[in-house]
Amino acid sequence: MQSLKKERLSVMVTDAINEIIRTEKLKPGDKLYSEKELSSKLEVSRSSIREALRMLEVSGIVKVYQGKGVFISDPSAKSHPVKEWVVENADALREHFEVRLLIEPHAAYVACQRAEEKDLEALEAHYKAFIANVGTGDVSQAIANDSAFHLAVAKATKNRTLSVLMRTMEQTLNEGWYASLHAPGRLQSSITEHGRLLQAIKDHNPEEASKAMETHLRNALSDIQLHFGNL
Repeated sequence: MQSLKKERLSVMVTDAINEIIRTEKLKPGDKLYSEKELSSKLEVSRSSIREALRMLEVSGIVKVYQGKGVFISDPSAKSHPVKEWVVENADALREHFEVRLLIEPHAAYVACQRAEEKDLEALEAHYKAFIANVGTGDVSQAIANDSAFHLAVAKATKNRTLSVLMRTMEQTLNEGWYASLHAPGRLQSSITEHGRLLQAIKDHNPEEASKAMETHLRNALSDIQLHFGNL
């Protein structure tokens, strides 16, 4: 299989593992390759493999058992795989949004004061790509562009520590992005909310940008609780 090192790993590794499951005709209950084996096959780090497996577990494709390995899930055994994952990982998900609510509204505020033309262009590009992904029903790419949009806001602050922190959160807490965007209607709502945030940054309106970001995050959390259970 072609190396994935030059691609966007958060999406490409997940797609590649799905392809392995499909081409090798793995059935529910079958054991998938180990992290080490997948890392060797796809020529990516084990941390990238773990990230992809978390996403596949959220979507109900695999089940990870500590000390035993990764097994193919039975889609007919669950009414809603994301709901089951949210219930099992409520604490982690709650912490995810707690941290983002502490950081991202302020990041949006500062971005309004420091964003350059290239930052606005990057935000616009990710926003348009997100809309296109929603239009085609490509949820995986929509999630990638959603997180890229938020990272671009952090980058626009010109605060390297904040940018690194957001990057780390995206890599280690990305289940929050994944779970929220699987809530019915959340993709469409995110288009409106991202648009409001983008316009506030373009207008260099810090108060409006901070409010738009906080509203966006609280709405995402509210949609998870509405459709998948309280956290």
